[in-house]
Amino acid sequence: MKNILLIATGGTIASKPTDSGLAPSITSEEILSYVPEVESICNVTAIQLYNLDSTNMNSRHWIGIAGCIRSHYDEFDGFVVTHGTDTMAYTLAALSYLIQNSRKPIVFTGSQKSIYARDTDARSNLRNAFLYAADDRACGVHLVFDGKVILGTRARKRFTKSYNAFSSIDFPFVAEIRESRIIFFVEEHVEAERPDFYLEMNPRVFVYKLIPGADPEILSLAKGLYDAMVIESFGVGGVPCYENERFIEAIEDWIASGRTIVMSTQVPHEGSDMTVYEVGYNVKKRFGLIEAYDMTIEAVVTKLMWVLAQTRDPDEIKRLFYAPVARDIL
Repeated sequence: MKNILLIATGGTIASKPTDSGLAPSITSEEILSYVPEVESICNVTAIQLYNLDSTNMNSRHWIGIAGCIRSHYDEFDGFVVTHGTDTMAYTLAALSYLIQNSRKPIVFTGSQKSIYARDTDARSNLRNAFLYAADDRACGVHLVFDGKVILGTRARKRFTKSYNAFSSIDFPFVAEIRESRIIFFVEEHVEAERPDFYLEMNPRVFVYKLIPGADPEILSLAKGLYDAMVIESFGVGGVPCYENERFIEAIEDWIASGRTIVMSTQVPHEGSDMTVYEVGYNVKKRFGLIEAYDMTIEAVVTKLMWVLAQTRDPDEIKRLFYAPVARDIL
């Protein structure tokens, strides 16, 4: 049987009730005790890396998870990471950039109800995660949740309580798991002998979600705190002009200061295309803005953090951002 490392980081799956609500407290060994059938799937070693509500996760923890996997990469055939669902999509995307071209599977899972609860999705999700991690065809960073296998750069949480919490955005499910049988829809192949590990990120990335009448002054106020801004625009993308050019002037000033702007969309599916309307075409042509196209906002944010840790050269930032990683941009 394959040797799999369980890396526990907390989340709902590891939570118990307290006087102030649910809080992570169940250890990695306790989690395993709820799914004894995993012993027939693979040999498991457990590590308690963190025990956090995923609301408290940030880039430092993403690097910590990547570092843990790098330290143990040669010892194990695959990895299962238990994680809270609220920020799981960000962690999945981040790990897709921090660990690239991995022949070994790095499988994330969690649950909407604690493994401590009587009626829970935690046990089936965890069992399926180990089943997938032990499969010869599995590789790279994926989410296993509610019987679905989702690419790490394409996952997004859509429901706050339902068991089918996650969707794959503009990309098919890699596989489904039905009654312990894995049915693959997308074949993945990794040619590299060893993965590329990165253990740096620049967290100074801000997301500005436009609303009608939004004030461009936010760009000036954010200059002292952030190196890059993702503007979530309307529809296929554009910049509002409320009978003046304040937004355009703010963008010009931001770029002149050596900072980066990426234009994205608030719409979950089908991505941006700033060439469609005048409000998008003119500003993109004038400033050569980077566009997110069909990337998820989680992938956009974490990819920028990864890119900015490597370079501040505008041309190199654009080149690295547009270079596909784990099918993040099609």
